[in-house]
Amino acid sequence: MGLQPLEFSDCYLDSPWFRERIRAHEAELERTNKFIKELIKDGKNLIAATKSLSVAQRKFAHSLRDFKFEFIGDAETDDERCIDASLREFSNFLKNLEEQREIMALSVTETLIKPLEKFRKEQLGAVKEEKKKFDKETEKNYSLIDKHLNLSAKKKDSHLQEADIQVEQNRQHFYELSLEYVCKLQEIQERKKFEFVEPMLSFFQGMFTFYHQGHELAKDFNHYKMELQINIQNTRNRFEGTRSEVEELMNKIRQNPKDHKRASQFTAEGYLYVQEKRPAPFGSSWVKHYCMYRKAAKKFNMIPFEHRSGGKLGDVEVFSLKECTKRHTDSIDRRFCFDIEAADRPGPLTMQAFSEEERKQWLEALGGKEALSHNFNRAIIPRPEGSAQLDKMGFTIIRKCISAVETRGINDQGLYRVVGVSSKVQRLLSMLMDVKTCNEVDLENSADWEVKTITSALKQYLRSLPEPLMTYELHGEFIVPAKSGSPESRVNAIHFLVHKLPEKNKEMLDILVKHLTNVSNHSKQNLMTVANLGVVFGPTLMRPQEETVAAIMDLKFQNIVVEILIENHEKIFRTPPDTTFPEPTCLSSSPPNAPPRQSKRQGQRTKRPVAVYNLCLELEDSDNPNPSKEDTPTSSLDSLSSPSPVTAAVPGPPGPDKNHLLADGGSFGDWASTVPGQTRSSMVQWLNTQSPSTASSNPAVTPPSPESSPFPLSPPATVADKPPESLSSRKARAVYPCEAEHSSELSFEIGAIFEDVQTSREPGWLEGTLNGKRGLIPQNYVKLL
Repeated sequence: MGLQPLEFSDCYLDSPWFRERIRAHEAELERTNKFIKELIKDGKNLIAATKSLSVAQRKFAHSLRDFKFEFIGDAETDDERCIDASLREFSNFLKNLEEQREIMALSVTETLIKPLEKFRKEQLGAVKEEKKKFDKETEKNYSLIDKHLNLSAKKKDSHLQEADIQVEQNRQHFYELSLEYVCKLQEIQERKKFEFVEPMLSFFQGMFTFYHQGHELAKDFNHYKMELQINIQNTRNRFEGTRSEVEELMNKIRQNPKDHKRASQFTAEGYLYVQEKRPAPFGSSWVKHYCMYRKAAKKFNMIPFEHRSGGKLGDVEVFSLKECTKRHTDSIDRRFCFDIEAADRPGPLTMQAFSEEERKQWLEALGGKEALSHNFNRAIIPRPEGSAQLDKMGFTIIRKCISAVETRGINDQGLYRVVGVSSKVQRLLSMLMDVKTCNEVDLENSADWEVKTITSALKQYLRSLPEPLMTYELHGEFIVPAKSGSPESRVNAIHFLVHKLPEKNKEMLDILVKHLTNVSNHSKQNLMTVANLGVVFGPTLMRPQEETVAAIMDLKFQNIVVEILIENHEKIFRTPPDTTFPEPTCLSSSPPNAPPRQSKRQGQRTKRPVAVYNLCLELEDSDNPNPSKEDTPTSSLDSLSSPSPVTAAVPGPPGPDKNHLLADGGSFGDWASTVPGQTRSSMVQWLNTQSPSTASSNPAVTPPSPESSPFPLSPPATVADKPPESLSSRKARAVYPCEAEHSSELSFEIGAIFEDVQTSREPGWLEGTLNGKRGLIPQNYVKLL
C-alpha cells in the first residue's frame, strides 16, 4: 500500500495517527532527495566517462589517420589504393561519431543534471524549510498551551481573558501553517512524478538520437564497407597467387642460386675485405667493402659497409682498374687474396674474397691471370622451350578444349581454378599434340576426360609456348597502363597494345578472351568472375622474361590487364584503336594515379554562372538491372578494371566498381605507336598528366562528345530551367581528392559523400552538395552510390 492521504480536517485534530502519516510522507521525500542527489553524482560521472571515451576514440581516430601503408614495387592496384585510404575513412567515421557523442554529453548536462538540481533545490528544499517552520510552530503551540493551562484560576478575569485570546490566536496560526505544510507535502509527492521523470525522458531521447545518428552514419558507411570487403578479397586472392609464385622462385634459387642471378650493369659485384695499411706501430686492418666493377669502362667502385654496426654506409670510392694479380699464401698470411693496381690511385690494394671460387670469379672479371671459363656476366636465363606452338595444330587444340568446356562444364564451380590430375593432363596433352591421335580425341562426348583435366591442359599448353601469348617484348608496355592513368585510358592503352601483337598471337588471344568472357557471364553458377579469371590467366598469358621478386610483385597488374581484356573484349578485338598521339605535357597537380578531369570546352573556361544548375540529365542506370545482392555468391568478386566507355555499368554481379562514372580521358592513340622512338616513360608521363590545366590548354585533347559521354548531354540550361519530375537525385563518393580552381567548384578529400548529385551543363562535370555548399564536381573523381 502507498502513502495515506493527509486530510486537511486532521490538521485541527492533530492526532497521533495524523502525525505518523506526516512522518511517512517526510521519510519518502528524504529518500527521494537522497536518490536524486546520488543520481546527479552518477550523471556527472557518466558525462566525465563519456568525455574520456570520446578523447580515447579521437586519439584512436588520429592514429588511424596518420598511418600509411607502404607497398612493394612502383605502383599500387586500385584495390590497394582503396585499402590504403580505408584507415582515413575509418578515422573520419569515428570523428563524425564522436561529434555526435559530444552533442549527447552536452545535452545530458542541460536535459538531466540541471533540471534535477533545480527540482531538488527549489521543490525538495522548499519542503524542508516548511518542515522546519512546522516543527517550530508545533513546539511553540503546545508549549504555550501547557503554560496557559497552568495559569491559576485566581488570576484576574481580564488577565485570563487576555491569555485565552493569545492562545487562540496562536492555535489559529498553527492550524494555518499545518494546512499549508500538509498541502505542500502532498503537492510535492505528486509533482515529483513528472518533474523528475521528464528530465529522464529528455536524457534518453538524447541517447536515442545519438544511437540513431550512429545508425545513419553506419548506413552511409555501409556502401564503403561492402566495397572495401571486395577490395580486400581481391587483394587476398592476388596475394595467394603471388605467394605461390614467390615460394616457387625461392625454391628454385635455393636449389641452384648460380643459375638465377639477376641481370646487372656490373660485370662483377659482391663483398671483399680490403687491407688498409696504417703507420708502423699499428700494422694494418681489413675492412669489408661492397665492390662493383664494370669491365667495359674499367671502373671499380667500393663502399665500406659493416653489417654488425647497424649497416651504416661509408663513402664511395671509384677508380680505374689498371691491373689485377693473384696473391699466393707464401707472400701473405691470408687465403683468397689478390692485388689491384689503379691508374688514378697510388700503390696496390690487397683484397680478400670469401672463398677460392669467388676469388677465381673476381680474377676472371678483373682480367687476372687465372681466369675461369665461367661467365661472370649475369644474363637472363632463357626458359626451356616446349613443343607447343602457335601453329595450325595449336589453334586446333585450343578450340577443341574451349568447345568441350563450353559444352560440358561452363557452369562448373571453380572452372579453371580447380586443377586436374597431373598425369592425366600430361597424357591428354600428349594425345592432342600428336598428329596421329589428335583427331581421335573426343573431348565433348567422352566421359574419359574430366572438365578440370581439359581446363588444366589448355592452361598448360599456353604456358608451354616458347613465348607468352602477349609476348616478352610488350610485357612491360602492357603493365604500364594497369599501374597508372584513368580507367578509360587503361582500356584505350590495352586496346592499342593488343593490335601491336603478332597476328597469330592476337588471333589466339581473341579466341581465348571471347571464351573467358562467356565464362564470366556464367559467374553466378561457376563463381568465376572477371577478377577470379584475371588471377588464373594473368600469369598464363603474361610472364616476364626474367624471374625475380619484383616481376612477381607485378602479377597483380597482369591480372588487371586480363580483366580489362575480358570486360572490353568486343571493343578491343572488333574495333581498331585510335592512332592519334598528343605530345607529352608537363606533370600536373592531379593526384597520383587519379583520372584526368575532362576538358572544359575548347579553350580555357573563364566565366561560369555560379548559381546556374542544369538538372535535365537522367542519372538512372535502369538499362542495366543488377541482380540482387542475395543472389550473388559470397565468393563472387568484381573486377577492378574499368568498364567500357560505351556504358556506365557492366552487367554482372553487383558491386561498387560496376558503377564507375567515366570520363573521356582521351583515346589510347594518345599513347603512342605511330611516333617512332616513343618510350615507356613518356607513356607513363602522358597517363598522369591530363589535368584541368593541361587538358584545356592542349589542342589535341578534345572535350567529350555526346556520343562518347556515358550520359547524354542536354542543351544548355537557364536559371529558370527546372528538373523533370522523374529525376531522382543520387549520392556519390569521392575516389580522388580535388582542390577547387574556381569559386563554383567544390574542394574535397577521398571518401567525401556528396548529396543531391545531378548532372551539370558543363560536359564531364556533376553538381552536388557537400557540407551544405553546392557546387561542381569532376565526374571522374567520384563514384555514384
